[in-house]
Amino acid sequence: MSFVIGRGVDAEPTQVGHLGRYRALDGSEGAELYVDLDGPHAMLIVGKRGYGKSFTLGVVAEELARAPGVAPVIVDPMGVFSTLDDPADGEPVPVELITEPAISADVLDPRSWCALLGLSPESGAGGLVWQAAQETRTLEEMQVHIEEADAPDVDRRAASNHVSLAQSWGVFDPDGLDAETLASTAVSVVDVSGLDTAPMNAVCRGIGEALYRARVDETIDRLPWLLIDEAHTFFDGVAESALHTILTRGRAPGVSLVLATQRPSAVSEIAISQSDVLISHRLTAQADLEALSTAQPTYMNDSLDERLPTDPGEVVVIDDATETIHAAQIRFRDTPHGGGSPSAREVAGLE
Repeated sequence: MSFVIGRGVDAEPTQVGHLGRYRALDGSEGAELYVDLDGPHAMLIVGKRGYGKSFTLGVVAEELARAPGVAPVIVDPMGVFSTLDDPADGEPVPVELITEPAISADVLDPRSWCALLGLSPESGAGGLVWQAAQETRTLEEMQVHIEEADAPDVDRRAASNHVSLAQSWGVFDPDGLDAETLASTAVSVVDVSGLDTAPMNAVCRGIGEALYRARVDETIDRLPWLLIDEAHTFFDGVAESALHTILTRGRAPGVSLVLATQRPSAVSEIAISQSDVLISHRLTAQADLEALSTAQPTYMNDSLDERLPTDPGEVVVIDDATETIHAAQIRFRDTPHGGGSPSAREVAGLE
């Protein structure tokens, strides 16, 4: 007997990903546990540091990379998912590594540009950036628009300096990432680990917008799955609105979102309430437990913190699609896990 998260017991195990095994009450291994990769889903993977949150995201990525009809994209803020490109046990994992990601400047709307640069739209400089973003498509055009604006010199200098800062990030290019590039047969690993928070958010916003819009406009056939590690980083910046759009409106065009975070209290309530699959490793921080408890389903008789596992690799899965709860053990990765912590003893040659 197998269980498919998102479909139910004895569901047909086709177009699914192998997540692990059901964990019985006595701790023994039970039936194989799969996750549905056919329809769109919003998933939230949580867990404190060192208990397997990023590992689980990697397992999901491996399964998506091997599945037909989907286009998985990972936004990798820690630079740990390049190992998906290493030799795999069993079936190969097709990977496209993107180490210098860039997006088109016109992906961001005027309000987002002001937020990205820390400018109030009501200020002189902010108003100029708003107008430039509204009227142009590239950073170079924005600069020209600001220089030619009928405005005080101090405002033009301030606006120009802020746009120059954005240029220095190196993440804006008219020929940047588009949905067609990302909608390949491989899993696209977008390494943003070398970027500060603001440009990292800009890239994530651009990718989310591109994938969602391409499905709405029907310019790509594959169903996108956007996977984001350290997701709390993107709920306090310009990426948030794009993520909320996918969470609330992504089902109809077929766009899925998988968020992984060690700080569920730092993501939005929408991210928690709109997730139809919650995979929780061990959590101990009271704020994080309280954040999840606000969205605890009525069909869950015990409190979530009473059901949480204690060992790495163990999870509780809340499947809202079938209104079921499962204790499980995540399977081993087929590719090396890049999210481990370094050891001083290894450096010193003591191990």
